[in-house]
Amino acid sequence: MRVIVIALLLIILPLSINADAQTQTFTRESVEYVLDLPSPSWRAVSRVDVHEHLEFVNGDDYSNGYLRLRKKVVTSDTTLQDLFSEAEKWELQKLPGYVVCSGGKGTEFNGQFKGTVFSYEFVNQGRNMDGRIYYLRLDSRTFYILHFTVASEKLPSLRDQMDSIARSFRFK
Repeated sequence: MRVIVIALLLIILPLSINADAQTQTFTRESVEYVLDLPSPSWRAVSRVDVHEHLEFVNGDDYSNGYLRLRKKVVTSDTTLQDLFSEAEKWELQKLPGYVVCSGGKGTEFNGQFKGTVFSYEFVNQGRNMDGRIYYLRLDSRTFYILHFTVASEKLPSLRDQMDSIARSFRFK
């Protein structure tokens, strides 16, 4: 019996170490947060408009997974549904083939911060895409928005990674 237990440990232990070794913790001096990226294929990309924005791409193609993070300060009576409705009005409804999923009802989400995730579909250059927006409540007026997009056929294999990244979001 001991031999079987030891053999199983010798098999399982390296696999769990390998899984942990693939996770990379991301932070920079210029940001107030930390993320755990579930694989080395997720990388930070800097985009500058008025100021620098860090975004994340899975691999070399944005359709393999793309993440934008934004901090939003609102009035204390703003709900998560209000935030999603605003995103729909000003951004999402302009996407070709935009369709909201689950009737625009978000799903409760728990990680380091509580929040809600909303899903939608759209078309980009003839390719079916999915979007998932995680609204994480920091306090009564402050949210972080983690906005993922991915090719629809890749969503099933990346949904857990998206959830993992959103769950890992925390402050330094």
